[in-house]
Amino acid sequence: MMPLHLVNKLPVGAKYMLLSAFAFALMSSCVKLVSTYGIPVFEIIAARAIVSLVISYTDVKRKRISLWGNNKKLLISRGLSGTLALLCIYYALATLPLAEATLLQYLYPVFTSILAIIFLHEKIQRSTILCICCCLLGLLLIVETGSNQALPMFSVGIAIVGAFGSAVSYTLVKRLSNSEDSSVIIFYFPLIALPISALLLGNDFVLPNTQALLLLLFVGVFTQIGQIGLTNAMKTEDASKATAYSYVQVIFSITIGWLFFNESPSLSTLSGGLFIVAGALINVFYKSKKT
Repeated sequence: MMPLHLVNKLPVGAKYMLLSAFAFALMSSCVKLVSTYGIPVFEIIAARAIVSLVISYTDVKRKRISLWGNNKKLLISRGLSGTLALLCIYYALATLPLAEATLLQYLYPVFTSILAIIFLHEKIQRSTILCICCCLLGLLLIVETGSNQALPMFSVGIAIVGAFGSAVSYTLVKRLSNSEDSSVIIFYFPLIALPISALLLGNDFVLPNTQALLLLLFVGVFTQIGQIGLTNAMKTEDASKATAYSYVQVIFSITIGWLFFNESPSLSTLSGGLFIVAGALINVFYKSKKT
């Protein structure tokens, strides 16, 4: 983990994104575990949406603001794109090894940077470009340590679609953060994800046992923490920079895989992790120096 004195020097947006990345790494691990109990992907998404919907609704009511926000079209679009991304990501987590599924998901910051230039008119700083290059190089090194068996191409394609859907969703979050409260933005996600996942689940519902039920609960809780961190990061940072910080989820996933799934990282995996950390630090401290 990063030393406390270094964490204190990070911009607020970077701290939120680190929290988000750690929570999403835990969420991914829970999704992987609960899928071994025979729980369908759509049921996992529905369970997550229920937990998130209750927490979000309570939070909005606590703030005494309108549930429906101001820009309903963009809020609904954010919910739809986030739901599409979630369906793809959870399918990838259930059908691919945890490391590979996480790595493919982390194509989204590249997509986000491109979308931010086109739709948000953001200027990409050289430090952000260098950060993304370092991170992609790190990801390539880690991919070289993938499983010996060929990955199913359909699952790989679904994971890439999920990464693009995440980029669209995060770009919309950044756009909405100018006019909407973060709790309202988060509320629309489960509001749309729940009916869609329930419809797609149909008659395939599987009654979870106690262990699976706890894992489903943790999926929802960790997701909510990740969403809160992500939304607040988008409020305080450019979309391209905020998502660049999130590459550290790969480091968290490697650590969790080592501790709980007996996945020992190879030398190339560790080397890739160093590139990712280096890219994130370049991004953070360049902006600190400029400020």
